[in-house]
Amino acid sequence: MTNQTQSSTLFSPFDVGGLTLKNRVVMAPLTRGRAGSKRIPNALMAEYYAQRATVGLIIAEATVISKQARGWLNSPGIYSDEQAQGWKQVVDAVHGHMTPFFLQLWHMGRASHSSFQEDGQLPVSASALKLQGDFIHTPIGKQPYETPRALETDEVPLVVEDYRRAALRAKDAGFDGVEIHAANGYLIDQFLQSKSNHRTDQYGGSIENRYRFLKEIVEAILTVLPASRVGVRLSPNGVFNDMGSEDFRETFLYVATQLNAYGLAYLHLLDGLAFGFHKMGEPMTLAEFRNVFTGPLMANCGYTQEAAEAAIKDGNADLIAFGRPLISNPDLVERFANGWPLNPPADPSVWYSFDKEGYIDFPTYQESLAVKA
Repeated sequence: MTNQTQSSTLFSPFDVGGLTLKNRVVMAPLTRGRAGSKRIPNALMAEYYAQRATVGLIIAEATVISKQARGWLNSPGIYSDEQAQGWKQVVDAVHGHMTPFFLQLWHMGRASHSSFQEDGQLPVSASALKLQGDFIHTPIGKQPYETPRALETDEVPLVVEDYRRAALRAKDAGFDGVEIHAANGYLIDQFLQSKSNHRTDQYGGSIENRYRFLKEIVEAILTVLPASRVGVRLSPNGVFNDMGSEDFRETFLYVATQLNAYGLAYLHLLDGLAFGFHKMGEPMTLAEFRNVFTGPLMANCGYTQEAAEAAIKDGNADLIAFGRPLISNPDLVERFANGWPLNPPADPSVWYSFDKEGYIDFPTYQESLAVKA
């Protein structure tokens, strides 16, 4: 008897915005840095995503919405026609496997560096508060983080417009939807959290004001795509990029409650603690969000197959996103379904090789058997 019959919940279909997912396994957005210095998606990326297209849904890696949003070497963009054209070949490769494909929209905010910015300008954030981290990898090598410049009030709508234009390009490239990256200490998270947002205008102070930036982004994107094709990602427990606010529970329950009104494709939660926990209180759970968000919930961060099946069976999650296991196991769904062992975890030193190594060279289980034979 295979795990398929014992744990059908993870392998049952699910509807997202009229898209039928063949299973509940989602490929989480994974920054891999293969788009080159011009940030144009390419054939190598198309092969990588196609290898993993037996999952129910793929969320493409975080993709910068503007030149100002940049802050990671060789990550893809969606702010030029050339980049959108490059994405088309990747979308076509994934759609060739009948797998829906969403694009994650990204602005790094203070987690950037002046060497990524036009004319060497400072990175921007909600407030002029430096990220307390060791260093950042930049075009000029490892550098210390800089104190960012706080966006002026009249600049915020310009960034919102960048998100809208990025969503429009994603739609034109053929993506089925977009995910708004409001997690992991990047720009939207910097506005949401009291630790990083010390503003005194309409985008700061109260939770309602700190949520306003995300609200305006959601509503701008809804002029391009229906709500059923828009997801939002949050990291209520996360410490990554120097995050963690004392009022985190109140903040994120408010945000989820507000987002519930739109009828979004899903709410993507990094509820797991494998990426680090800020220890500002008891970790937030899926059940807390289920109480205030009635749409599809996607869980993420450190899930095993067993934990994923339990979360779905208990009704706390509808979808489970897997990240690192999908790096080294392109056939993760098949391995789960048949009880096959996983490949050894990939060495992080090759995750960002900028080439095929550590990217498209992981064998499927069947390929491994063939080599042994």
